[in-house]
Amino acid sequence: MSYGRRLRRILETGVGAPRQLINASWQRSMEAGVDPESQAAPLVYDGSLIKDVRQAHPLQPVLPMLAHTLKRMADESAHIMIVTDAEGRILWRDGDSGTMRRADLVGLADGHHWSEMSVGTNGIGTALATRRPVHVYSAEHLLRVLHCWSCSSAPILDPDSGGVLGCVDVSGTTRSLHPATVALVDTTAKLAEAQLALMMHERDERLRRRYDSLMRRSGVLVTATGRVLSGDPGGLLGSRIRLPEPGTTVCPDGILEPFFDGYLLFPGERPEALPLRLTFLGEGQPTVRYGDHTMTVSLRHAEILTLLALYPRGLTSEQLSCHLYGDDGNPATIRAEIYRLRAQLGGAVAAKPYRLLVPVAADFLELKRLLAGNDPAAVARAYTGPLLPRSESPEIRCARDELEVQVRASLLTGGTADDLWAYAQTTNGRDDPQVLERVAATLPSSDHRAAAARARLSP
Repeated sequence: MSYGRRLRRILETGVGAPRQLINASWQRSMEAGVDPESQAAPLVYDGSLIKDVRQAHPLQPVLPMLAHTLKRMADESAHIMIVTDAEGRILWRDGDSGTMRRADLVGLADGHHWSEMSVGTNGIGTALATRRPVHVYSAEHLLRVLHCWSCSSAPILDPDSGGVLGCVDVSGTTRSLHPATVALVDTTAKLAEAQLALMMHERDERLRRRYDSLMRRSGVLVTATGRVLSGDPGGLLGSRIRLPEPGTTVCPDGILEPFFDGYLLFPGERPEALPLRLTFLGEGQPTVRYGDHTMTVSLRHAEILTLLALYPRGLTSEQLSCHLYGDDGNPATIRAEIYRLRAQLGGAVAAKPYRLLVPVAADFLELKRLLAGNDPAAVARAYTGPLLPRSESPEIRCARDELEVQVRASLLTGGTADDLWAYAQTTNGRDDPQVLERVAATLPSSDHRAAAARARLSP
């Protein structure tokens, strides 16, 4: 009796056992409630999201190398190659077009979930579960619909933390995929790990240079994953510290302070938290000052920071998505954006819920405070233009319009001609007839501002 027929009989009768690796995988899959009659892997990322998810994933930099190494072989032998994340969700796929069409029928395509918990024993899921390269042949798959497929897969491990980053896989029909393919796939995974290790060492060196040139006080330099890089000459901390839970800066070894894309550790100290300053009013590029470092940020990141500043108690990914995109929002997109934002601001942004952990000063928050008082001159000085004028976020548009109405009302009610002229220099005030008429009527006719106001009022 052939191996494939023997496997199918084991599945049908429950008598006997396959090889140990497959038997253990079948047990895990059955305990997870996977139905052998399922027809396809579930879709978790649709086409509108997969690009953002792929771009934010730590394996993104090595995708070109993986494609160069395996795609030609896949094309020539009617196979497909696949890269997944650590959960078995397919990030990228390429290869023979005919095989890809067949793969679409079972969800062996971008955005589908191939963990053992989703589709039972398979090359991707079993490689991730065991952290070792595997070849799953035909009826070794738990799902019957996959018995015409064979898969060779290998996990890709993070050279920093040792955790699993994802999986590389070559899949094909049982007649075309040789079991020796697993050796090539494993070699490719090792090449990816080597490239990631080189990139990690380059990041470490950049962080050390910043530490050496910018440090003005004591502190141990630690990477974002907890590796100790510099500042611990006695080696008392070892090679790695245990990072705190999200939302706090206190760890067993001391207090952490964000430093570029790493941390400064202050054993036994509690330094003042670095303040975050947001400048988002007016037509200029949104800027953020974090401690002593000033940076421009994208509109999307500025929108997220604005919402987190307006909701200091925090927002879930669903709430943040709704505030940014309305009913069309998707929390997965928000998670990808937060991932990028935290890479810039480190421990300033916490998760579950998303919130700001550091003292926040913002020009729009200061404006709200001034509007609550009775000082139109201060309002005129503080208001340099609309809040994120290019933003289409429903929540930010509402906040922007509310600030505009309040500023205009405050200045028309109690502002001097100087205050009104300052408002007339903003986007919405420039052609406001009521404001210009007040300026022209209040200032002496010889004042250049009165003349400019009359000129703007002329048809």
